[in-house]
Amino acid sequence: MSINLHELILNPGKKLPFRRELSTERLQFPGVAAYTSPVVGEGVIRNEAGLLLLEGTISADMLCLCDRCASEFPLTKVTPLELTLATELEDEENPDYYLLENEQLDLDDVLEGCFIMDMDSRFLCREDCKGLCSRCGANLNDGECDCKPERDPRLAVLEQLLGR
Repeated sequence: MSINLHELILNPGKKLPFRRELSTERLQFPGVAAYTSPVVGEGVIRNEAGLLLLEGTISADMLCLCDRCASEFPLTKVTPLELTLATELEDEENPDYYLLENEQLDLDDVLEGCFIMDMDSRFLCREDCKGLCSRCGANLNDGECDCKPERDPRLAVLEQLLGR
Protein backbone atom coordinates (compact mmCIF):
# COMPACT_ATOMS: atom_id res chain seq x y z
CA MET A 1 0.00 0.00 0.00
CA SER A 2 1.51 3.26 -1.13
CA ILE A 3 0.80 6.45 0.85
CA ASN A 4 1.24 9.92 -0.63
CA LEU A 5 2.87 12.07 2.08
CA HIS A 6 2.83 15.37 0.14
CA GLU A 7 0.24 17.05 2.42
CA LEU A 8 2.00 15.80 5.55
CA ILE A 9 5.36 17.11 4.33
CA LEU A 10 3.90 20.58 3.74
CA ASN A 11 2.19 20.84 7.16
CA PRO A 12 4.43 20.66 10.25
CA GLY A 13 2.52 19.33 13.26
CA LYS A 14 0.15 17.25 11.14
CA LYS A 15 -0.33 13.51 11.85
CA LEU A 16 -1.38 10.61 9.68
CA PRO A 17 -2.51 7.46 11.54
CA PHE A 18 -2.23 4.06 9.87
CA ARG A 19 -3.35 0.48 10.46
CA ARG A 20 -2.40 -2.23 8.01
CA GLU A 21 -2.80 -6.03 7.95
CA LEU A 22 0.23 -7.59 6.29
CA SER A 23 0.23 -10.58 4.02
CA THR A 24 2.23 -13.45 5.53
CA GLU A 25 3.49 -14.61 2.11
CA ARG A 26 6.84 -12.88 2.55
CA LEU A 27 6.92 -13.46 6.31
CA GLN A 28 7.76 -17.16 6.32
CA PHE A 29 10.43 -18.31 8.79
CA PRO A 30 11.69 -21.85 9.53
CA GLY A 31 10.63 -21.66 13.19
CA VAL A 32 7.13 -20.31 12.53
CA ALA A 33 4.61 -23.08 11.88
CA ALA A 34 1.63 -20.73 11.39
CA TYR A 35 0.24 -17.29 12.11
CA THR A 36 -2.83 -17.60 14.35
CA SER A 37 -4.03 -14.04 13.74
CA PRO A 38 -3.31 -11.35 11.15
CA VAL A 39 0.04 -9.55 11.34
CA VAL A 40 -0.96 -5.96 12.04
CA GLY A 41 1.11 -2.80 11.80
CA GLU A 42 -0.35 0.33 13.33
CA GLY A 43 0.84 3.71 14.39
CA VAL A 44 1.20 7.27 13.20
CA ILE A 45 3.37 9.28 10.83
CA ARG A 46 4.04 12.76 12.22
CA ASN A 47 5.61 15.87 10.77
CA GLU A 48 7.64 17.28 13.63
CA ALA A 49 9.26 20.56 12.59
CA GLY A 50 9.75 19.30 9.05
CA LEU A 51 11.02 15.88 10.13
CA LEU A 52 8.78 12.92 9.30
CA LEU A 53 8.63 10.29 12.06
CA LEU A 54 6.89 6.93 11.77
CA GLU A 55 6.08 5.39 15.17
CA GLY A 56 4.00 2.39 16.14
CA THR A 57 4.09 -1.39 16.48
CA ILE A 58 3.72 -4.56 14.46
CA SER A 59 2.05 -7.40 16.32
CA ALA A 60 1.68 -11.05 15.37
CA ASP A 61 0.36 -14.15 17.11
CA MET A 62 2.31 -17.18 15.92
CA LEU A 63 2.57 -20.91 16.48
CA CYS A 64 6.30 -21.64 16.66
CA LEU A 65 8.51 -24.72 16.80
CA CYS A 66 11.06 -24.92 19.60
CA ASP A 67 14.61 -25.23 18.27
CA ARG A 68 15.61 -27.55 21.15
CA CYS A 69 12.66 -29.90 21.69
CA ALA A 70 10.61 -29.39 18.47
CA SER A 71 7.41 -28.76 20.46
CA GLU A 72 4.86 -26.30 19.13
CA PHE A 73 4.13 -23.29 21.34
CA PRO A 74 2.23 -20.01 20.95
CA LEU A 75 4.17 -16.74 20.78
CA THR A 76 3.05 -13.14 20.51
CA LYS A 77 5.64 -10.98 18.77
CA VAL A 78 5.49 -7.19 19.11
CA THR A 79 7.94 -5.16 17.04
CA PRO A 80 8.31 -1.49 17.97
CA LEU A 81 8.55 0.98 15.10
CA GLU A 82 10.62 4.17 15.13
CA LEU A 83 11.68 5.39 11.70
CA THR A 84 12.69 8.73 10.32
CA LEU A 85 11.51 9.34 6.75
CA ALA A 86 13.34 11.63 4.33
CA THR A 87 12.65 12.93 0.84
CA GLU A 88 16.40 13.24 0.15
CA LEU A 89 19.58 12.16 1.89
CA GLU A 90 22.76 14.13 2.39
CA ASP A 91 24.65 10.94 3.25
CA GLU A 92 23.57 8.08 0.96
CA GLU A 93 24.82 5.40 3.36
CA ASN A 94 22.98 6.61 6.47
CA PRO A 95 20.84 3.71 7.77
CA ASP A 96 18.95 5.99 10.19
CA TYR A 97 16.65 7.33 7.47
CA TYR A 98 14.17 5.67 5.15
CA LEU A 99 14.20 7.38 1.75
CA LEU A 100 10.84 8.25 0.17
CA GLU A 101 10.40 8.10 -3.59
CA ASN A 102 8.42 11.06 -4.99
CA GLU A 103 6.94 11.71 -1.52
CA GLN A 104 5.43 8.19 -1.58
CA LEU A 105 5.81 5.63 1.20
CA ASP A 106 5.35 1.92 0.47
CA LEU A 107 3.92 1.08 3.90
CA ASP A 108 3.81 -2.69 3.33
CA ASP A 109 7.49 -2.72 2.35
CA VAL A 110 8.51 -0.71 5.44
CA LEU A 111 6.43 -2.80 7.85
CA GLU A 112 7.58 -6.13 6.37
CA GLY A 113 11.23 -5.02 6.48
CA CYS A 114 11.01 -3.94 10.12
CA PHE A 115 9.24 -7.18 11.11
CA ILE A 116 11.80 -9.35 9.29
CA MET A 117 14.77 -7.48 10.80
CA ASP A 118 13.32 -7.87 14.31
CA MET A 119 12.49 -11.59 13.99
CA ASP A 120 14.27 -13.92 16.39
CA SER A 121 16.92 -16.21 14.93
CA ARG A 122 15.79 -19.11 17.11
CA PHE A 123 12.65 -19.95 19.04
CA LEU A 124 12.56 -21.60 22.46
CA CYS A 125 9.39 -22.83 24.16
CA ARG A 126 10.98 -21.64 27.42
CA GLU A 127 14.40 -20.36 28.44
CA ASP A 128 15.29 -23.52 30.38
CA CYS A 129 14.20 -25.96 27.65
CA LYS A 130 16.21 -29.18 28.04
CA GLY A 131 15.71 -30.35 24.46
CA LEU A 132 15.72 -33.93 23.21
CA CYS A 133 17.85 -36.91 24.24
CA SER A 134 20.54 -37.35 21.61
CA ARG A 135 20.15 -41.14 21.71
CA CYS A 136 16.45 -41.97 22.09
CA GLY A 137 14.87 -38.64 21.09
CA ALA A 138 12.75 -38.32 24.26
CA ASN A 139 11.67 -34.83 25.25
CA LEU A 140 13.74 -34.13 28.38
CA ASN A 141 11.25 -31.46 29.51
CA ASP A 142 8.81 -34.30 30.24
CA GLY A 143 11.32 -36.10 32.48
CA GLU A 144 14.51 -38.08 32.28
CA CYS A 145 14.79 -40.82 29.66
CA ASP A 146 15.93 -44.41 30.29
CA CYS A 147 19.23 -44.04 28.46
CA LYS A 148 22.33 -44.71 30.50
CA PRO A 149 25.04 -42.07 30.32
CA GLU A 150 27.68 -42.74 27.71
CA ARG A 151 31.02 -43.78 29.04
CA ASP A 152 34.16 -42.15 27.84
CA PRO A 153 35.91 -44.73 25.58
CA ARG A 154 39.27 -43.52 26.89
CA LEU A 155 38.34 -44.90 30.32
CA ALA A 156 37.37 -48.38 29.03
CA VAL A 157 40.71 -49.86 30.16
CA LEU A 158 40.17 -48.56 33.68
CA GLU A 159 36.67 -50.05 33.77
CA GLN A 160 38.11 -53.44 32.83
CA LEU A 161 40.63 -53.19 35.68
CA LEU A 162 37.92 -52.19 38.16
CA GLY A 163 35.62 -54.97 36.95
CA ARG A 164 38.15 -57.67 37.87
